[in-house]
Amino acid sequence: MVMSKSYPVAKIDLAALKHNLKQVKQLTPSSRVMSVIKANAYGHGIIHTAQALADSDAFAVARLSEGIKLREAGVQHDIVLLEGVLTVEDLQTAAEFSLSLVFHNQLQIDFLSQAQISKPLTFCWLMVETGMNRLGFPVDKVDKALQDLTQSKKLSNPVGLMSHFANADSVDDLRNQQQLEKLERCADKRNIPISMANSGAILSFAASNYDWVRPGLMLYGVSPFENQSASDIGLKPVMKLTSVLTAIQDLQAGDQVGYGGDWIASQATAVGIVSIGYGDGYSRQLSNVGKVVVNDKIVAVLGRVSMDMIAIDLSDIDKASVGNEVLLWGSDILPIEDIAQQAKTIPYELLCQVSERVKRDYQHG
Repeated sequence: MVMSKSYPVAKIDLAALKHNLKQVKQLTPSSRVMSVIKANAYGHGIIHTAQALADSDAFAVARLSEGIKLREAGVQHDIVLLEGVLTVEDLQTAAEFSLSLVFHNQLQIDFLSQAQISKPLTFCWLMVETGMNRLGFPVDKVDKALQDLTQSKKLSNPVGLMSHFANADSVDDLRNQQQLEKLERCADKRNIPISMANSGAILSFAASNYDWVRPGLMLYGVSPFENQSASDIGLKPVMKLTSVLTAIQDLQAGDQVGYGGDWIASQATAVGIVSIGYGDGYSRQLSNVGKVVVNDKIVAVLGRVSMDMIAIDLSDIDKASVGNEVLLWGSDILPIEDIAQQAKTIPYELLCQVSERVKRDYQHG
């Protein structure tokens, strides 16, 4: 028996990342690419991901701390803070690290007059509220906001217009066209950059690509659509989450498994114990409904997901033994899209909640 000390492990295929970026560029030949690597690159590791996606034209993150981390790692690309900043001090720090801002309310614009910075901010954006009702200036206030930003000597122009689709994962949803038309009206007769298309729009709504696209989920080899897998749309999964069998229990009819005894054996059953749980980010919503792969066969998760362990059904697995690798997701036989459906959630959440105690193993194909 050989058992690695590194389990559970998320195997990250950097070659797949590069492939997926090439797919973005093929789909958007007239656009530049702002790769979204927020939330630790959707759980994949922000530094390694940025290095693998070096052919991006820019990067986007959510928060100041993420941008600083990239700069301290030597990343030289333009880096956009999608949520902007919360204080004057944060704006000054952003300027110090040559980070670009998205302005989505008047308070953030007012920070410019209060901040003391040695050089103007570059590659900045104004967020327009077009239907998401989350962040951004209403359409009727865009002219004044752009005027304020254009007149500020603390920004280098032009400032671009940005918005965000609420329903891009719903192909042919009329609300997508309505949102785009609102942004187009704001940009009319202005020679400034426009950015709206996320992964779903890149794949299904080419009219929204414009100057800059912002791929996120598709870079990681995951489909944004319920009825299509990554392979259906030419993407390669980047994360393969694996662990190992640590024990095998022989149960008799009537024996219970795990907390609460939520699963009861109806006959003699071999049950495997796998070293992964909600402490690693494996969703507790997969209790009694999840699937994993052992020896190339899909088997069921039995009982509740614990903090560090899950139980699985080995009844149909020949010669299962302690030390066997267990696949949690990330292959054609068990794509993360399927696991998300089992957990009644979305792939974004599963990827982002993979915890830091899960080792990332970076590979090149």
